[in-house]
Amino acid sequence: KKKFGMSNKIIPLSWHNDLKNKIGFEVSAIDDDFMLFDKIKLLQVNFPFRLDVTVFIICSKGTTRGRIGLRQYETVAPCIITLLADEIMQCEYVSDDFEGMFLVMSKRFTDSLFTNIRAQIPMLHTVRKQSSITVRETDLNLLKNYYSILKYVVEMTENPHRKDIIKHLLLAFYYHSSSWLHSLPEQTLPPTKHDELVGEFLQLAERHFKSERQVGFYAEKLCLTPKYLSQIIKTATGKSANEWIDDYVILEAKALLKSSKLTIQQIANELHFADQSVFGKYFKRMEGVSPKEYREM
Repeated sequence: KKKFGMSNKIIPLSWHNDLKNKIGFEVSAIDDDFMLFDKIKLLQVNFPFRLDVTVFIICSKGTTRGRIGLRQYETVAPCIITLLADEIMQCEYVSDDFEGMFLVMSKRFTDSLFTNIRAQIPMLHTVRKQSSITVRETDLNLLKNYYSILKYVVEMTENPHRKDIIKHLLLAFYYHSSSWLHSLPEQTLPPTKHDELVGEFLQLAERHFKSERQVGFYAEKLCLTPKYLSQIIKTATGKSANEWIDDYVILEAKALLKSSKLTIQQIANELHFADQSVFGKYFKRMEGVSPKEYREM
């Protein structure tokens, strides 16, 4: 079965095929690069999984709650929800009255879309902190119009230029929605030196957690002693540096166990554990169940 943008490590939800097979209607799409649909609610998935696509959701009704990476999120309509490719998410709750219009883009398509304006995408940084932006009802109507035009163009199958037309329409959508991003309230106080250190540590942990689980590695990168770094992280966040590193490792392990076909030994190798036994003991100490038990839950 063909998968939409399949990762060779984690198999995400198969948007293109599974939606048509399970929901029973044809998804408006251009190849495996761009899709539109509005006849389903957001899927509630009670385990972490990695997205291999970027998803924009124009939410007109309802609320959702869950986690993106290690960050909790909650959305309330009317709003735009942005889910970026390569993020691990867990959608824990979707209200019964949820209604949304979905725009799904492959990483290949997203890269081609933003090739010439990468210097103008502060949006990506903002979205990683705030995945939902509240909009006014008048703006919601405008977004619905964008969606209708995009759908019309996608269904013009005889037009050889429809992918280029879609790209220009999406850029217009981006420029319009970015004005709301820039209007979000900023911090009333500038970040302190400690705030900056916490941010740098979390970025390093997200980048290196698979191979580096010792605080000393991160302290050396930040030119600090392990003890001082641990004090800063604990005071600022309420969790120790080791706890943050463990959180990243466990989140990745859960996503691999639930949404990949890798064996537990292969997952242990992927996360740089000495062997499957060491990984199993670590996972059970953190989660209370073995990796095998978690995979079968």
